[in-house]
Amino acid sequence: MIESFFTTFIIYFVVIDPIGNSPIFLAVTAHHERSRKLRIALEATAIATVIMLFFALCGAWVLSYLNITEAAFKIAGGILLFLIAFEMLSNKRQNRKRANTTRANETSSTELAESLGSDRSDNVAVYPLATPLLAGPSAILSVIVVTADHGGSFSESFITYMALFAVMGVTGIFLAGAVFAEKWLNVQITMVISRIIAIILAGLAVQYVIDGLAAIGLVG
Repeated sequence: MIESFFTTFIIYFVVIDPIGNSPIFLAVTAHHERSRKLRIALEATAIATVIMLFFALCGAWVLSYLNITEAAFKIAGGILLFLIAFEMLSNKRQNRKRANTTRANETSSTELAESLGSDRSDNVAVYPLATPLLAGPSAILSVIVVTADHGGSFSESFITYMALFAVMGVTGIFLAGAVFAEKWLNVQITMVISRIIAIILAGLAVQYVIDGLAAIGLVG
């Protein structure tokens, strides 16, 4: 049970990537005061948690409705998670997220300022921070894959949800902590840590593919 929780925790932690997203969070909220940054960090984390929980609860139903077998989804999910890990290792994912998030923040802030004639928007907690930065496609995919894999019993499902809440709690702590450590936060260090964790994700992704192949009898 502990091993299952730890494995699930790692998958969620890697795809949500609170370490790598902390510098992006600071860039998006650069025009806010510290108190507002803390509030945005908590709001973004809470909203992202709701989004992830929704897909955790409905993911298995979607697979059943579309007649997608667990083995097929494991193989597909493993391949996609491996691609995510590869992008993290090459830093493509972070560069893309940074560019998209900054662009979305500037667009939403400009539109709100023009419509209300006021200061820049504080609604970045919803978009682009909660989604797509935290609860992005890769995070949603991982939730569906993991819940489908651990949905056989109540205890396994409970572990999955607890791991999700634990990771989102850690994410909120990382984002809030980044506000206080803004002056000392080293982007290079966060990149190195994210890449090390990405290697772990690559191994887990390959294991998903092996498990899927084993389920259909292609691997002994």
